Amino acid sequence: MVFKSTFSILLVATLAVISNLTPQAEAHSWADCIDWKPDGSSNQWTKGKCLGYARRYPTKPKFASLDDADPNRHYQQAHKNVNSQPACSDGKVGEEPGADETRPAKIPDAYYKTSGKNSAWGKMTVTTAGDTLCVRWPAKNHAGDRDGGRVLINWMKDDLKKNHPQSELNKFQITTLDYSACDKAQNSDVRPCGGCFKVPAKSTPGMYLLQWRWRLNSNEWYTSCADVQVTGSGSSASTTSAAAPLPTCK
Repeated sequence: MVFKSTFSILLVATLAVISNLTPQAEAHSWADCIDWKPDGSSNQWTKGKCLGYARRYPTKPKFASLDDADPNRHYQQAHKNVNSQPACSDGKVGEEPGADETRPAKIPDAYYKTSGKNSAWGKMTVTTAGDTLCVRWPAKNHAGDRDGGRVLINWMKDDLKKNHPQSELNKFQITTLDYSACDKAQNSDVRPCGGCFKVPAKSTPGMYLLQWRWRLNSNEWYTSCADVQVTGSGSSASTTSAAAPLPTCK
């Protein structure tokens, strides 16, 4: 009996050590791309090109790796009074603060430029009213379970504010996407997923705030924020040459 008891203790201790030494896959997610263009293959979220990103989004790291970055990209809003929490991460508050995705005074300052720190960030999305936008995200081990839930897309005309309470963005929900719409992959942590929606046809030219918001379990909300420039109606624009003037935050 003593031998069995000692063996059991050693076995439990060994398993605990192995568990601590084995890297654990993250279970958080974020919007990896705001304007994803599939190449037409069956793996539509794996093969394609990203034309627009969230605010201050670094494009050099590997897909699905930004949960290990400093700061990370998975902003989880505080559980208490969640609708009063910042809609976009300020890099300071939240269950997991994430990276700064607040609106800069000049919107282009949160996107790609040829020099400086902006050269590592992605481009801003430019589109047209009635066009289709496809958003991509990593599965992070939740593509096939019931906790995966839905992704909410909120779409609000820019009002020059640096940030908003979540209750304000909730008024502008335009669609929901299936979180589990993912390509097949052996590694469920890095499976690419995504969904598409129509830019509201009544969107007048100008800047809009797009919020990607995903609920995990009953009270865990993750968000990503991006600026989208609407240039008119018709097919999607690929450059900003004909874009409307960009407003400046006061």
